[in-house]
Amino acid sequence: MIAHIEWSILLPALLAGLLVLATHVPLGIQVLNRGIVFIDLAIAQIAGLGVIGAQVLGLEPHGIGVQLSAVSAALLGSLLLAYADRRWPEVQEALIGVVFVLAATGGVLLLAHNPHGGEHLKDLLVGQILWVNLDQLPLAALVSMVVALLWFTLRERLGRIGFYILFACAVTVSVQLVGIYLVFASLIVPAMATRHYAAPKRLGMAYLNGVLAYALGLFAAAVWDLPAGAVIVWAMVVVGLGVYGLGPRRMNESSA
Repeated sequence: MIAHIEWSILLPALLAGLLVLATHVPLGIQVLNRGIVFIDLAIAQIAGLGVIGAQVLGLEPHGIGVQLSAVSAALLGSLLLAYADRRWPEVQEALIGVVFVLAATGGVLLLAHNPHGGEHLKDLLVGQILWVNLDQLPLAALVSMVVALLWFTLRERLGRIGFYILFACAVTVSVQLVGIYLVFASLIVPAMATRHYAAPKRLGMAYLNGVLAYALGLFAAAVWDLPAGAVIVWAMVVVGLGVYGLGPRRMNESSA
């Protein structure tokens, strides 16, 4: 069975996953620390709404018009959430939920008269990581490199607006590669699984969580002919449980 695995398909998919992890692991830790866990879902859904809007207008898939539409929508959504975070911090999480619902239902309305609307929505949510080709990766690699560089060098000086803008750029690229579910899992699961690790070790273990999940999930999906995005999400959680269990005990647990 292993002999029949199409490695030429799995390799671009794995590279796409690694590019997503490059930015989403550190940003996910920050999201968890800020207590705005569902911001990634909201911005990913807004970016997806931009993709759907471009498709409705007949723009070429993966073309520059779709990219501009997606990143413009994500940036506008990010700036709106940044303003809400400053203006109404006490209801920020609720506002994120409202924005998510509006973006999700907006996509449904835009595709209401499209005979393939259900398929488009499924692709946006679950993703089509196995359909990623090498031609899509250079732009994603460039954006990921710039976002990671700015984050690791200027993190303390970015401020609220800078964080939201970087987040929007990262999510815009990743949601088109792997779908909304995997964007959320890549951001939150490694951050949760390593929350009790010391800072120097936490980032490395979070990356390890993500890399193992993508590799094992893609391999399992190929062997058993299952939807890759869904399998990777489950692999992310299973590996995350292992990473959490192998980590240092917290003080309250050790003193019990």
